[in-house]
Amino acid sequence: MRDPSLVLIRPVISEKSYAGMAKQRYVFRVASYANKLEIKAAVESAFKVKTVAVNVMTVRGKTRTRMRRGGRIVGRSRDWKKAVVTLQAGETIANLFEGV
Repeated sequence: MRDPSLVLIRPVISEKSYAGMAKQRYVFRVASYANKLEIKAAVESAFKVKTVAVNVMTVRGKTRTRMRRGGRIVGRSRDWKKAVVTLQAGETIANLFEGV
């Protein structure tokens, strides 16, 4: 099993992810090589909670256009992996947003 700090990069902070916390759903940005079993083990060991389900998706990077002296430059941000972790009823991750 890999170290949880290598698998879980950071929580995703958005209105949609914040609303999901009422339903025991937490969203994390995870390493691109991580699978569902590694993510489940990392969340359970890092936060001492029990998980019910893990849904994983790859988010495509955005296309960015910049103007430079030589003309227009089109670039792209990296693709990244997102995991939605559903916890058992009654379980919460209390210290997730401390210091945010």
